[in-house]
Amino acid sequence: MFKKILIANRGEIACRVMKTARRMGIKTVAVYSDADSHALHVRMADEAVHIGPAPSAESYLVMDRIIQACIDTGAEAVHPGYGFLSENAAFAVALEKAGITFIGPGTHAITSMGDKITSKKLAAEAKVNTIPGYTDIIDDADHAVEIAREIGYPVMLKASAGGGGKGMRVVRDDDECRDGFTRARNEAQSSFGDDRVFAEKFIEEPRHIEIQVLADSHGNVIYLGERECSIQRRHQKVIEEAPSPFLDAKTRKAMGEQAVALAKAVDYRSAGTVEFIVDAERNFYFLEMNTRLQVEHPVTELVTGQDLVELMFRVAAGEKLPLMQQDVKLKGWAVEARVYAEDPFRNFMPSIGRLAHYRPPAETSTVRVDTGIEEGSEVSMFYDPMIAKLVTFGDTRDRAIANMNNALDEYYIRGVSHNISFLNAVLAHPRFREGRLSTNFIAEEYPDGFHAADVVHDEPGLPIAIAAAVHRKLMDRAAQLSGQLPNHEKTVDRHFVVMIGRDKHPVSVIPVDGGFEVDYESNVYRIITDWHLGQPLIRADVNGTKVCFQLDRIGLRYQLSHRGSQVEALVVNPQVAELAAHMPEKEAPDLSKFLLSPMPGLLVRLVANEGDEVKAGEELAVVEAMKMENSLRANEDVRIAKVLAKQGESLVVDQPILEFE
Repeated sequence: MFKKILIANRGEIACRVMKTARRMGIKTVAVYSDADSHALHVRMADEAVHIGPAPSAESYLVMDRIIQACIDTGAEAVHPGYGFLSENAAFAVALEKAGITFIGPGTHAITSMGDKITSKKLAAEAKVNTIPGYTDIIDDADHAVEIAREIGYPVMLKASAGGGGKGMRVVRDDDECRDGFTRARNEAQSSFGDDRVFAEKFIEEPRHIEIQVLADSHGNVIYLGERECSIQRRHQKVIEEAPSPFLDAKTRKAMGEQAVALAKAVDYRSAGTVEFIVDAERNFYFLEMNTRLQVEHPVTELVTGQDLVELMFRVAAGEKLPLMQQDVKLKGWAVEARVYAEDPFRNFMPSIGRLAHYRPPAETSTVRVDTGIEEGSEVSMFYDPMIAKLVTFGDTRDRAIANMNNALDEYYIRGVSHNISFLNAVLAHPRFREGRLSTNFIAEEYPDGFHAADVVHDEPGLPIAIAAAVHRKLMDRAAQLSGQLPNHEKTVDRHFVVMIGRDKHPVSVIPVDGGFEVDYESNVYRIITDWHLGQPLIRADVNGTKVCFQLDRIGLRYQLSHRGSQVEALVVNPQVAELAAHMPEKEAPDLSKFLLSPMPGLLVRLVANEGDEVKAGEELAVVEAMKMENSLRANEDVRIAKVLAKQGESLVVDQPILEFE
């Protein structure tokens, strides 16, 4: 076994690999850019080597610097994680020439499966079901239209070297096809340095189900069940689970055997994933093979009891797999939610900044948190905005989901926007609970984006009762510290008004053993809690049900968060409530005359000029963030009064780009 390895990655996956290495007694070397000099993965490692500036093209993607770091530290092997150089055959070759082991598959497998066109041809030869399409390179937009008509709309245009949803467009007519081809090619060139695009039939109501495979260098290849990854946004996975609520044993076996056949066809070794699209009749078609560790590998680990990173280490060191196919048993259910620094109420735009407060839920036998950040860490514009992967386990799917709900309630993040309200809404959705999933789920259930009305709302009296109980506890504590709370008043029934906006909610609060009873509209909430001042989480038993609310103070108001919903409550005495009704409301500024940047990013294209008359729907500007192009278009016919930003300028969120007359 290796004595020292280098992890050619950053963030949560670097930390994840280090945990297994540490358990196995293997020393680790981290690499880091300027932006990551104080990152968690740097401090977790036994050694760390600086490899360049913040942009990944100048640091994490520079092979020579990583290889030199191996030489300088004596690292015998490199684990690439996912992304960056994980599926770069040239990197594997360069390591081999330097006498360093690549903890991953051979170059033939990487090259064959890394190119989507070649991989589909090989899959067909291995008798793996494939989607109808055009697997040669598309020349231009007109050629794309010609091919799409032959295949039949809808068609998916995909970058040959793509991944992570970049360079992909679904097109349903000739106009969309021309525009989609141009955008797919631009994104592919920007993200992968390869602008080749191909086309395939788009499967309606598709489910994304993938098979985890493992292979050693002794001819042994097995599959470890499946993962359902159908909950996606812009082709990026959001929630994954294992097993799939859709597959039956017959289909699982057939998919697994085809995945193994493909792995054998390319002489695969290490961990890999064969991804399939599955239709409503359980017909399945090969999508692609990822020749690396998948982001969502933890759900497979929880239901199989196997450590995939350890198995990758052992295979790379020349060992045989310690289990055969008949030894693979699936037990229980696991769900993974990707917690992102993004604003779901602003079309999921990335949110960058420093984590002022960060407290993940405690890890237990049913809760796992894979993260590469901590309180004080910065979410940088240079890298993926994922904060963590939250994974929960249960004996059943319902129990695993319930454990996820509770863990999300305890996930306390401040300083950047996050998607926890959205994750809770998806998990609570009746269609998700029933397992009626497809990759169109988010587009169909939230066609106009995610809004405040879509969050999971509590029974109205619950946050009101919690706010009243918190206020009573704070008042009693303040009076006690000032010596103004006689013993006989500790049990007095006090009356308050909980104001949410302009709405007034009269309540009465009386102390009971271990908490308070709150009377609101003739309903009694018995709240038992040991919460005290300064704690951001209120864990309580409310009428026999355990809940966890997050608490922040916004001036005199209590901001309560639960299940992703948020309530701001002002608790006052009845006299103050009457006076508050006469306070004027602050009007929001009118920003309709401006085109604002919806995210931090680079203004890569500015189409409009001062004095131009623009029709509704016409493109005004394109902002690139996280290597994705975002087109900003006119909502109505307008005339450009002023141009307020320059092409090539780095923008902050809500920065004005154009002013309209």
